[in-house]
Amino acid sequence: MEDFRRAYSRLCAAGGAPPQEAVMRRLRGRGTAAGGGRLDLSAQSLSLETCGALGRLLPGGAPFAELALSDCGLSEEGAKLLLDGLCSNTTVKSLDLKGNNLRTMGAEALGELLRQNKSIRSLVLEWNSLGVWEEGFSFFCHGLGENNCLRRLDLRNNQINHQGAGELAAALKQNASLQELDLRWNNIGLLGGRALLNCLHSNKTLKRLELAGNNVPSDILKAIEQAMVHNQDRQNILSETQNRAYILSKEIVSLKDEKTKQFLDLMDTIDKQREEIARSGRMSAARVSQLQEALDEQHSIMNSLKAKLQMTEAALALSEQKVHDLGELLSATKQEQTSMAECHFTELQKQKQESADREGKLLRDLSAASEKNLLLRNQVDELEKKCKVQQDQLFQVKQDLTNTTAELKLRAVQAEERLEMEKRRFKQSLEDVESLRVKEVDHMTQHIETCERSMQDRIQRLEAVRIALEEELSQVKAAVLTERGQAEEELIKVRNQARLEEQQRLEHLEEKLRLMTRSRDEAQNCCLKQNQMVAEAQAKVNQLSLHADGLRRRLEELQQDLNSKEEEKVTEVNKVKVELQEQIGHLQAERTAQDGLREKIAALERQLKALSSNHREALLDKESEISMLLEKLRMKEADISRMREEEAQRANFLQNAIMAYVQGSPLGTHSSRK
Repeated sequence: MEDFRRAYSRLCAAGGAPPQEAVMRRLRGRGTAAGGGRLDLSAQSLSLETCGALGRLLPGGAPFAELALSDCGLSEEGAKLLLDGLCSNTTVKSLDLKGNNLRTMGAEALGELLRQNKSIRSLVLEWNSLGVWEEGFSFFCHGLGENNCLRRLDLRNNQINHQGAGELAAALKQNASLQELDLRWNNIGLLGGRALLNCLHSNKTLKRLELAGNNVPSDILKAIEQAMVHNQDRQNILSETQNRAYILSKEIVSLKDEKTKQFLDLMDTIDKQREEIARSGRMSAARVSQLQEALDEQHSIMNSLKAKLQMTEAALALSEQKVHDLGELLSATKQEQTSMAECHFTELQKQKQESADREGKLLRDLSAASEKNLLLRNQVDELEKKCKVQQDQLFQVKQDLTNTTAELKLRAVQAEERLEMEKRRFKQSLEDVESLRVKEVDHMTQHIETCERSMQDRIQRLEAVRIALEEELSQVKAAVLTERGQAEEELIKVRNQARLEEQQRLEHLEEKLRLMTRSRDEAQNCCLKQNQMVAEAQAKVNQLSLHADGLRRRLEELQQDLNSKEEEKVTEVNKVKVELQEQIGHLQAERTAQDGLREKIAALERQLKALSSNHREALLDKESEISMLLEKLRMKEADISRMREEEAQRANFLQNAIMAYVQGSPLGTHSSRK
């Protein structure tokens, strides 16, 4: 268990999370049995990192046979990690997951566990609400059907309905190992009870089935109890027969082993006797032949011994001399061996000293490298802090931009609301005009011809006014385009000069950055002012469009009410002329304001020139911001030009509609008939 605890702490450290103290205490011995057969982590809130570490340690073997995880508040991912680790475990026999509120992912992981694991005999899943998640519970039931090692399953208080009971019944038909199933305090009902009763006809291994608190009728409960009794009797008979058969098989095997041993012993003894007889015969024949040869040799030896005695005496003398010489050589060799051993010993001592010196040098190098690593880490931390500060500054700039866009949107919404209010007022005026038109229909026939002539004259005047306005608008557009081109050329020149006029002044970087930030704020303020001016221009253009729509509608009404609205129409046309003149004056004022803005932009560009000569990198950083501002200016100018074009198109459409209406109206036909 100590190795398991160390491995757990090591995995937690590798994952970047500290190990839980409660788990460490249980792994030290408090949560395990005396023999290390039980790990009890009940009522411990296990984190996801702890579940991942335990899931990595559980595959293969574990130093305990029982694992208790009741009331641990496991998350879906944590339960999946633990159950995936138990899939390939071979030592855990009992698993307790009571009160963990497992859901779809947990039920699927349990199904996979039952499908792959071959060692778990007892599984407790009380108070988990598995029956609420139909898909996950069906997956769990499929895994139970494929399991062949589970003996006891506890599913109390899991909100299993009749459909879940049907899934369990289908799994029990395939399962051939489960002996105890506890389904108390669920919602099985009549249909679920019938399904379980039907599955018991094919399942003969289930001995105990608890169904209290499930609203199952008493007759079905009695039938299930009878089936359980029948299964118990059948299991008892099968166990007895299996025990007897096992005992008989053991006796038969033991008898076979004894007989084979006796037979082998007999064969060994026979072989040994045969080998001994053959050996004795061979030995006797060899002895006889040797004796005969010895006798023959003795006769020849006796004759040769006499001649050799003299030779041996001389050889003995020579051998004595050789022995003396050999003794001297042996003493010399012994002395050489001792000297060589001493040399080898000294060399070994030198090598040991050199290895110790090398180890000391290596340790010093390691300490120096660790110090360098610490210094590098400190530098990295400082750089990260600087990056964070720069990111915060960028975030503040982005927030400023978002605030400006939000203000623009709010102003647009306010302008739309004003437009809606003016539309409502205009509708009310239309209703009043219609009421007047109903009253004055009787007087229309008298003044038709005079009204038509006056209307034609007025239309011609309006056309002349429109043409003059279009010419003025085209002139304004041309001037704006030329000024914009000039401004772009000046900006390009400024950028080229800034890139050519680089100078390195690192001592005054902070002051330069402050000046740049101030210039940026001024540019942003100028942009905001310009945006405000553009918004005002858009509002004025919208007012012009609204006035044009009002004029068109009023002209249509005048064509219908030519009788009595001549004076009013004349006054309205005069008002329109006055408003157009006022709008032209406003446009000229806007143009002057734009000129002022351009002058400010030129001043800012001069400042940028002075600042760019100081430091090139800072200017390059700010050029992107200036380009963004210019793009916004271009977009606003494009919007203004588009609004002006739309205004011109509306005026054209209004003129064409008036002409078509005058030519094709019944008033024109009536005048031609006269």
